[in-house]
Amino acid sequence: MKKTTITILLLSLGSLQGFGQQQLLIADDRVPAIDTVWVFTPKSYPQDQEYPVVYMLHGYSGNYRQWHEVMNAAQYAEDYQVIIVCPDGFYNSWYFNSPLKRKSQFADFFFEALIPRIEGQYRIDTANRFISGLSMGGHGAFYLFLRQPELFRSAGSTSGVMDLRGSAGSFGLDQHLGKFKENEDRWLSFSAIGNVDKFKMAEKELIFDCGTEDPFYQWNKVFYEKCLENKVPVTFISRPGKHDWNYWKRSIKSHFEFFQDRIH
Repeated sequence: MKKTTITILLLSLGSLQGFGQQQLLIADDRVPAIDTVWVFTPKSYPQDQEYPVVYMLHGYSGNYRQWHEVMNAAQYAEDYQVIIVCPDGFYNSWYFNSPLKRKSQFADFFFEALIPRIEGQYRIDTANRFISGLSMGGHGAFYLFLRQPELFRSAGSTSGVMDLRGSAGSFGLDQHLGKFKENEDRWLSFSAIGNVDKFKMAEKELIFDCGTEDPFYQWNKVFYEKCLENKVPVTFISRPGKHDWNYWKRSIKSHFEFFQDRIH
């Protein structure tokens, strides 16, 4: 196991960010550059109590700022009394351990560097860890959940890429997984749709959604049908919408409501 490198900097971003928003810079040789992480805490923090935590993963070509720009993460942290953590998944890490790129081992970074740093720095209720994301991040949330489902209370995906095979030749996936025609089994094994049996074994309630005009809608529907066939406890929300910020601004509230119900 590689040794986790230290967090370089923790600072307040002053007037550029609201009360309860901090920035972490984490250096680790398993990712291609220093990872910038935004952390949002409720105004009541730090009281002598532990807070649920929600890890939020951005989409392809986005960065750690995306979720705050989409939904105002600071306000969500206050409204739901949770700590929100927004790491940088870089331009196209896909949040997994690439079998081809040594410096794209995001899953190991997440579990061995990011989570220990967050839980060493903040008062975290470890019985109530959640993870969600959009598009590439929706794939990432389910992928990371399956790596260690015992760590999470629940996971979510909005407009997520449930079957990576449908994106062959796009979004930098070939760089991480190899050419699709030569590695189709690998592509399926990294996809949510190829791991329905593992979701069933996890015995955790999940939530995911997709807009009906989204190019990933059909794959989300197929994933939902497979979950139903295998009696995986999922909530799937289908609503009008495209693969855009207007949709995610509306959809993510359902995730926080769902997570809050699991907490209570």
